[in-house]
Amino acid sequence: MKDSASKQSAQQVLANSGSLLIAHRGYSQLAPENTLPAFELALAAGAKLVEMDCRETKDGVPIVIHDAELDRTTDARKRWRKKHIRVASRTLAEIRTLDAGSWFGPSYAGARVPLLSEALDTICPTAVALIERKSGSAADCIKLLREKGWGGRTLILAFEWNYLCDFHEQAPEQMLAALGPPHRLPNGRRPLRISRALNRRWVTYAQKTGARVIAWNRHVSKAAIQFAHERGFKVLVYTVDDKRLAKELLEKGVDGLITNRVRLLENFLLASGPDQNV
Repeated sequence: MKDSASKQSAQQVLANSGSLLIAHRGYSQLAPENTLPAFELALAAGAKLVEMDCRETKDGVPIVIHDAELDRTTDARKRWRKKHIRVASRTLAEIRTLDAGSWFGPSYAGARVPLLSEALDTICPTAVALIERKSGSAADCIKLLREKGWGGRTLILAFEWNYLCDFHEQAPEQMLAALGPPHRLPNGRRPLRISRALNRRWVTYAQKTGARVIAWNRHVSKAAIQFAHERGFKVLVYTVDDKRLAKELLEKGVDGLITNRVRLLENFLLASGPDQNV
């Protein structure tokens, strides 16, 4: 299955029937999140889709890190004797000196914060990369994907739905996912007085972004998922780390589960029957 998946585009993988398993920040249960070791372990475990987070450095280079600050997942505080050190306040050269693995365990000492290009080169030959945009322009991301030739093997996710609109306008061929509940609507405004659960109103807004995938929290209903399917969306849910919740969501009709516990849910999906797509 892994070999056949390596020949498919993001659109083809997402179009497959059955339930998809997405490794959250790599195999982040077993290795430091958003590092090359975490991505390599996810691939070794058979994940067809691997999610990561992308921010830009002070000098405008896209790197893979979740938090806006360097404190939690690197040794920046110890090295620079400061707290709340923002990613955007440091250059790539500075960030590449940091240890992004020791916080997780001594066996990962010396792991670095990856460049987005490095992460894509690790994941995309055999799987699909889900890039959650945390900061940076659509134009910068599009430029990198076109230079590397990985656009067809990636899915771009964002809570800023106006960012997705901008991305779709510049690269209509790119697969996009509307993360929700969003920080910004397609018109750039903050959503007010709308339920945080997925509903028809959110799906209708998502249609305006150019996205073909919706990625939501566990607050989804069978009716909302059916409505999204009728509008041509695939629905993914984050972050699912236990079999009970996975079973509940699959019964509601979700198309994919984003998880830290790749092997646990892989075994669960395999045991669930031949219709599951792992």
